[in-house]
Amino acid sequence: MVFKRLLGSLGIGGPSVDTVLDPGPALPGHGLSGQVHLRGGEADFDIDHITLELVARVEAEHDGGESEGVVAFDRFTVGGGFRLAAGELRSIPFGVTLPWETPVTELYGQPLGIVLGVRTELGVAGAKDKGDLDRLTVGPLPVQEAILEALGQLGFGFRSADLEYGHIGGTGQQLPFYQEIELTPAPQYAHQVDEVELTFLASPAGLEVVLEADKRAGLFSSGHDALTRFTVGHHDSRDWNAEVDGWMRQLVEHRAAYGSHAGYGHGDPYAGGHGYHEHRHHEQHRSGPGIGTAVAAGAAGLAVGVVGGMVAAEAVDEIGDFFEDDEGGED
Repeated sequence: MVFKRLLGSLGIGGPSVDTVLDPGPALPGHGLSGQVHLRGGEADFDIDHITLELVARVEAEHDGGESEGVVAFDRFTVGGGFRLAAGELRSIPFGVTLPWETPVTELYGQPLGIVLGVRTELGVAGAKDKGDLDRLTVGPLPVQEAILEALGQLGFGFRSADLEYGHIGGTGQQLPFYQEIELTPAPQYAHQVDEVELTFLASPAGLEVVLEADKRAGLFSSGHDALTRFTVGHHDSRDWNAEVDGWMRQLVEHRAAYGSHAGYGHGDPYAGGHGYHEHRHHEQHRSGPGIGTAVAAGAAGLAVGVVGGMVAAEAVDEIGDFFEDDEGGED
Protein backbone atom coordinates (compact mmCIF):
# COMPACT_ATOMS: atom_id res chain seq x y z
CA MET A 1 0.00 0.00 0.00
CA VAL A 2 1.44 3.39 -0.97
CA PHE A 3 0.24 6.84 0.02
CA LYS A 4 1.49 9.85 -1.97
CA ARG A 5 1.18 12.96 0.18
CA LEU A 6 2.23 16.53 -0.42
CA LEU A 7 4.15 18.26 2.30
CA GLY A 8 1.32 19.85 4.25
CA SER A 9 3.72 22.13 6.13
CA LEU A 10 4.76 23.73 2.85
CA GLY A 11 1.33 23.94 1.24
CA ILE A 12 0.45 23.32 -2.38
CA GLY A 13 3.49 23.12 -4.61
CA GLY A 14 5.78 21.31 -2.20
CA PRO A 15 7.72 18.15 -3.08
CA SER A 16 6.12 14.72 -2.74
CA VAL A 17 7.61 11.43 -1.56
CA ASP A 18 6.76 7.84 -2.47
CA THR A 19 8.64 5.02 -0.73
CA VAL A 20 8.53 1.61 -2.41
CA LEU A 21 9.78 -1.46 -0.52
CA ASP A 22 11.39 -4.29 -2.44
CA PRO A 23 8.95 -7.19 -2.94
CA GLY A 24 8.73 -10.15 -0.62
CA PRO A 25 8.64 -10.44 3.15
CA ALA A 26 11.58 -9.20 5.19
CA LEU A 27 13.04 -11.25 8.07
CA PRO A 28 13.73 -10.17 11.65
CA GLY A 29 17.35 -9.13 12.09
CA HIS A 30 17.87 -9.02 8.32
CA GLY A 31 17.84 -6.39 5.61
CA LEU A 32 14.98 -4.24 4.40
CA SER A 33 15.58 -2.48 1.09
CA GLY A 34 13.76 -0.29 -1.35
CA GLN A 35 13.69 3.14 -2.97
CA VAL A 36 12.49 6.55 -1.86
CA HIS A 37 11.13 8.37 -4.93
CA LEU A 38 11.04 12.16 -4.73
CA ARG A 39 9.24 14.54 -7.04
CA GLY A 40 10.20 18.20 -6.89
CA GLY A 41 7.55 20.81 -6.26
CA GLU A 42 6.96 24.14 -7.94
CA ALA A 43 10.20 25.58 -6.57
CA ASP A 44 13.61 24.34 -5.44
CA PHE A 45 13.74 22.89 -1.91
CA ASP A 46 16.65 21.89 0.33
CA ILE A 47 16.14 18.32 1.60
CA ASP A 48 17.62 18.20 5.10
CA HIS A 49 16.97 14.53 5.72
CA ILE A 50 15.00 11.49 4.60
CA THR A 51 14.17 9.27 7.56
CA LEU A 52 12.40 5.91 7.72
CA GLU A 53 10.54 5.01 10.90
CA LEU A 54 9.20 1.56 11.76
CA VAL A 55 5.78 1.66 13.41
CA ALA A 56 3.46 -1.00 14.83
CA ARG A 57 -0.14 -1.22 15.97
CA VAL A 58 0.05 -2.26 19.62
CA GLU A 59 -2.41 -3.06 22.41
CA ALA A 60 -1.95 -2.01 26.03
CA GLU A 61 -3.67 -3.15 29.21
CA HIS A 62 -4.30 -0.58 31.93
CA ASP A 63 -6.60 0.05 34.85
CA GLY A 64 -9.36 1.34 32.56
CA GLY A 65 -9.28 -1.74 30.36
CA GLU A 66 -7.44 -2.09 27.05
CA SER A 67 -6.53 0.47 24.42
CA GLU A 68 -4.80 0.42 21.05
CA GLY A 69 -2.30 2.79 19.50
CA VAL A 70 0.86 3.10 17.48
CA VAL A 71 4.46 2.63 18.65
CA ALA A 72 7.54 3.67 16.69
CA PHE A 73 10.27 1.09 17.31
CA ASP A 74 13.22 2.02 15.10
CA ARG A 75 14.40 4.88 12.93
CA PHE A 76 16.92 5.22 10.09
CA THR A 77 18.20 8.26 8.19
CA VAL A 78 18.72 7.15 4.58
CA GLY A 79 19.47 10.40 2.76
CA GLY A 80 19.47 14.19 2.78
CA GLY A 81 21.74 17.15 2.45
CA PHE A 82 20.87 18.09 -1.14
CA ARG A 83 18.68 20.46 -3.13
CA LEU A 84 15.71 19.07 -5.02
CA ALA A 85 15.04 21.20 -8.07
CA ALA A 86 11.53 22.16 -9.14
CA GLY A 87 9.93 19.20 -10.92
CA GLU A 88 13.02 17.02 -10.44
CA LEU A 89 12.58 13.25 -10.10
CA ARG A 90 15.11 11.58 -7.85
CA SER A 91 15.30 8.07 -6.35
CA ILE A 92 17.23 7.26 -3.19
CA PRO A 93 17.98 3.54 -2.74
CA PHE A 94 18.25 2.31 0.83
CA GLY A 95 19.12 -0.78 2.81
CA VAL A 96 18.59 -1.02 6.56
CA THR A 97 18.55 -3.84 9.10
CA LEU A 98 15.38 -4.69 10.99
CA PRO A 99 15.51 -5.24 14.75
CA TRP A 100 15.78 -8.90 15.69
CA GLU A 101 12.52 -8.70 17.65
CA THR A 102 10.53 -7.34 14.70
CA PRO A 103 7.18 -9.19 14.86
CA VAL A 104 6.21 -11.82 12.30
CA THR A 105 3.22 -10.69 10.22
CA GLU A 106 2.68 -13.74 8.02
CA LEU A 107 3.30 -17.49 7.84
CA TYR A 108 3.34 -19.28 4.48
CA GLY A 109 1.85 -16.16 2.93
CA GLN A 110 -1.09 -16.10 5.35
CA PRO A 111 -1.44 -12.91 7.44
CA LEU A 112 -1.44 -13.28 11.21
CA GLY A 113 -3.25 -10.01 11.94
CA ILE A 114 -0.12 -8.09 12.94
CA VAL A 115 0.16 -4.65 11.31
CA LEU A 116 3.54 -2.97 10.79
CA GLY A 117 4.42 0.04 8.68
CA VAL A 118 7.37 2.00 7.34
CA ARG A 119 6.79 5.73 7.56
CA THR A 120 8.93 8.14 5.54
CA GLU A 121 9.71 11.49 7.10
CA LEU A 122 10.94 14.22 4.76
CA GLY A 123 12.76 17.14 6.38
CA VAL A 124 12.64 20.22 4.13
CA ALA A 125 14.16 23.57 5.10
CA GLY A 126 13.76 22.84 8.80
CA ALA A 127 10.17 21.55 8.49
CA LYS A 128 9.11 17.91 8.81
CA ASP A 129 6.33 15.92 7.22
CA LYS A 130 5.27 12.29 7.57
CA GLY A 131 5.21 12.05 3.83
CA ASP A 132 4.57 8.38 3.09
CA LEU A 133 3.45 5.21 4.85
CA ASP A 134 3.86 1.66 3.57
CA ARG A 135 2.80 -1.73 4.87
CA LEU A 136 5.72 -3.85 6.13
CA THR A 137 5.48 -7.63 5.71
CA VAL A 138 7.76 -9.81 7.85
CA GLY A 139 8.16 -13.57 7.62
CA PRO A 140 9.51 -15.91 10.30
CA LEU A 141 13.15 -16.81 10.81
CA PRO A 142 13.91 -20.45 9.92
CA VAL A 143 13.93 -21.55 13.58
CA GLN A 144 10.65 -19.70 14.24
CA GLU A 145 9.08 -21.39 11.23
CA ALA A 146 10.35 -24.79 12.39
CA ILE A 147 8.76 -24.34 15.82
CA LEU A 148 5.45 -23.11 14.38
CA GLU A 149 5.43 -25.97 11.89
CA ALA A 150 6.02 -28.47 14.70
CA LEU A 151 3.14 -26.99 16.69
CA GLY A 152 0.88 -27.39 13.69
CA GLN A 153 1.93 -30.99 13.13
CA LEU A 154 1.33 -31.75 16.81
CA GLY A 155 -2.26 -30.54 16.44
CA PHE A 156 -2.12 -27.01 17.86
CA GLY A 157 -4.20 -24.47 15.95
CA PHE A 158 -3.71 -20.77 15.31
CA ARG A 159 -6.27 -18.60 17.13
CA SER A 160 -4.95 -15.04 16.88
CA ALA A 161 -1.86 -12.84 17.26
CA ASP A 162 -1.31 -9.39 18.66
CA LEU A 163 1.35 -7.03 19.97
CA GLU A 164 1.31 -6.23 23.69
CA TYR A 165 2.86 -3.04 25.04
CA GLY A 166 5.18 -3.78 27.95
CA HIS A 167 8.16 -5.92 28.93
CA ILE A 168 8.44 -9.60 29.83
CA GLY A 169 10.45 -9.67 33.03
CA GLY A 170 13.55 -11.84 33.16
CA THR A 171 14.14 -11.89 29.41
CA GLY A 172 16.48 -10.04 27.08
CA GLN A 173 13.61 -8.17 25.42
CA GLN A 174 14.71 -4.95 23.68
CA LEU A 175 11.59 -3.53 22.02
CA PRO A 176 8.86 -1.76 24.02
CA PHE A 177 6.33 -4.46 23.07
CA TYR A 178 6.22 -8.20 22.43
CA GLN A 179 4.25 -10.44 20.09
CA GLU A 180 1.82 -13.02 21.43
CA ILE A 181 0.62 -15.87 19.20
CA GLU A 182 -2.43 -17.54 20.73
CA LEU A 183 -2.93 -21.22 19.97
CA THR A 184 -5.73 -23.69 20.54
CA PRO A 185 -4.47 -26.80 22.34
CA ALA A 186 -3.70 -30.04 20.54
CA PRO A 187 -6.23 -32.81 21.29
CA GLN A 188 -3.84 -34.59 23.66
CA TYR A 189 -3.66 -31.46 25.85
CA ALA A 190 -7.21 -30.14 25.48
CA HIS A 191 -8.32 -31.64 28.81
CA GLN A 192 -5.54 -29.77 30.62
CA VAL A 193 -5.17 -26.49 28.74
CA ASP A 194 -7.62 -23.90 27.41
CA GLU A 195 -5.07 -21.92 25.42
CA VAL A 196 -1.34 -21.61 24.79
CA GLU A 197 0.39 -18.26 24.18
CA LEU A 198 3.71 -18.22 22.36
CA THR A 199 6.23 -15.36 22.25
CA PHE A 200 9.48 -15.29 20.27
CA LEU A 201 12.30 -12.98 21.38
CA ALA A 202 15.04 -13.18 18.78
CA SER A 203 18.56 -11.80 19.14
CA PRO A 204 21.85 -12.26 17.27
CA ALA A 205 22.67 -15.11 19.68
CA GLY A 206 19.49 -17.12 19.17
CA LEU A 207 15.84 -17.27 20.14
CA GLU A 208 14.02 -17.15 23.45
CA VAL A 209 10.74 -19.07 23.29
CA VAL A 210 8.26 -18.05 25.99
CA LEU A 211 5.27 -20.37 26.45
CA GLU A 212 2.26 -19.69 28.65
CA ALA A 213 -0.62 -22.11 29.21
CA ASP A 214 -4.03 -21.20 30.55
CA LYS A 215 -4.62 -24.37 32.54
CA ARG A 216 -8.10 -25.77 33.12
CA ALA A 217 -9.53 -26.16 36.59
CA GLY A 218 -9.71 -29.74 37.80
CA LEU A 219 -11.85 -31.59 40.31
CA PHE A 220 -9.40 -30.85 43.12
CA SER A 221 -7.61 -27.79 41.75
CA SER A 222 -8.39 -24.33 40.42
CA GLY A 223 -7.34 -23.13 36.99
CA HIS A 224 -4.20 -21.03 36.71
CA ASP A 225 -1.51 -20.00 34.25
CA ALA A 226 1.78 -21.84 33.84
CA LEU A 227 4.67 -20.20 32.04
CA THR A 228 8.13 -21.30 31.02
CA ARG A 229 10.95 -20.34 28.68
CA PHE A 230 13.41 -22.13 26.41
CA THR A 231 16.37 -20.94 24.34
CA VAL A 232 17.46 -22.26 20.94
CA GLY A 233 20.12 -21.33 18.42
CA HIS A 234 19.39 -19.96 14.97
CA HIS A 235 21.03 -22.93 13.32
CA ASP A 236 20.04 -25.70 15.73
CA SER A 237 19.17 -28.99 14.07
CA ARG A 238 16.66 -30.88 16.20
CA ASP A 239 13.70 -33.18 15.93
CA TRP A 240 11.41 -30.20 16.36
CA ASN A 241 8.23 -32.23 16.77
CA ALA A 242 9.75 -34.14 19.66
CA GLU A 243 11.40 -31.02 21.08
CA VAL A 244 8.25 -28.90 21.04
CA ASP A 245 6.10 -31.76 22.36
CA GLY A 246 8.56 -32.08 25.25
CA TRP A 247 8.23 -28.36 25.95
CA MET A 248 4.46 -28.67 26.04
CA ARG A 249 4.47 -31.70 28.31
CA GLN A 250 6.77 -29.94 30.74
CA LEU A 251 4.63 -26.81 30.59
CA VAL A 252 1.29 -28.44 31.34
CA GLU A 253 2.75 -30.77 33.98
CA HIS A 254 4.60 -27.97 35.74
CA ARG A 255 3.61 -27.75 39.41
CA ALA A 256 6.18 -25.28 40.72
CA ALA A 257 5.21 -23.24 43.76
CA TYR A 258 3.62 -19.88 43.04
CA GLY A 259 5.99 -16.93 43.27
CA SER A 260 9.06 -18.73 41.91
CA HIS A 261 11.63 -16.37 40.41
CA ALA A 262 14.36 -18.82 39.48
CA GLY A 263 16.91 -18.07 36.79
CA TYR A 264 16.14 -18.73 33.15
CA GLY A 265 17.94 -20.77 30.56
CA HIS A 266 17.87 -23.83 28.36
CA GLY A 267 18.67 -26.02 31.33
CA ASP A 268 15.88 -24.56 33.46
CA PRO A 269 12.69 -25.04 31.46
CA TYR A 270 10.39 -24.60 34.46
CA ALA A 271 11.79 -21.23 35.47
CA GLY A 272 9.30 -18.60 36.51
CA GLY A 273 6.09 -20.47 37.23
CA HIS A 274 3.03 -18.47 38.18
CA GLY A 275 5.18 -15.71 39.66
CA TYR A 276 6.76 -15.12 36.25
CA HIS A 277 3.31 -14.73 34.70
CA GLU A 278 2.40 -12.11 37.32
CA HIS A 279 5.70 -10.29 36.86
CA ARG A 280 5.18 -10.24 33.11
CA HIS A 281 1.84 -8.43 33.35
CA HIS A 282 2.85 -6.16 36.22
CA GLU A 283 5.76 -5.03 34.09
CA GLN A 284 3.24 -4.16 31.40
CA HIS A 285 1.23 -2.00 33.81
CA ARG A 286 4.37 -0.27 35.03
CA SER A 287 5.39 0.76 31.52
CA GLY A 288 3.23 3.88 31.66
CA PRO A 289 -0.31 5.03 30.93
CA GLY A 290 -2.45 3.39 28.27
CA ILE A 291 -1.45 3.98 24.70
CA GLY A 292 -4.36 6.27 23.95
CA THR A 293 -3.55 8.45 26.97
CA ALA A 294 0.16 8.54 26.21
CA VAL A 295 -0.36 9.44 22.57
CA ALA A 296 -2.83 12.19 23.40
CA ALA A 297 -0.32 13.66 25.82
CA GLY A 298 2.50 13.40 23.29
CA ALA A 299 4.43 11.22 25.72
CA ALA A 300 7.82 9.86 24.77
CA GLY A 301 6.82 6.38 25.93
CA LEU A 302 9.13 3.48 26.67
CA ALA A 303 12.47 3.32 24.86
CA VAL A 304 14.58 0.21 25.41
CA GLY A 305 17.76 0.50 23.40
CA VAL A 306 15.92 1.79 20.31
CA VAL A 307 14.14 4.94 19.27
CA GLY A 308 10.97 3.44 20.68
CA GLY A 309 8.01 5.27 22.12
CA MET A 310 4.59 6.58 21.40
CA VAL A 311 3.93 8.34 18.13
CA ALA A 312 3.31 12.07 18.47
CA ALA A 313 -0.34 13.09 18.50
CA GLU A 314 -0.29 14.88 15.14
CA ALA A 315 0.72 11.68 13.35
CA VAL A 316 -1.84 9.34 14.91
CA ASP A 317 -4.72 10.02 12.51
CA GLU A 318 -2.54 9.41 9.46
CA ILE A 319 -1.19 6.12 10.79
CA GLY A 320 -4.56 5.08 12.17
CA ASP A 321 -6.12 5.41 8.72
CA PHE A 322 -3.44 3.15 7.32
CA PHE A 323 -3.79 0.54 10.03
CA GLU A 324 -7.58 0.46 9.78
CA ASP A 325 -7.29 -0.36 6.08
CA ASP A 326 -5.81 -3.83 6.68
CA GLU A 327 -7.86 -5.45 3.95
CA GLY A 328 -7.83 -2.59 1.48
CA GLY A 329 -5.95 -2.29 -1.79
CA GLU A 330 -3.38 0.22 -2.85
CA ASP A 331 -4.19 3.89 -2.94
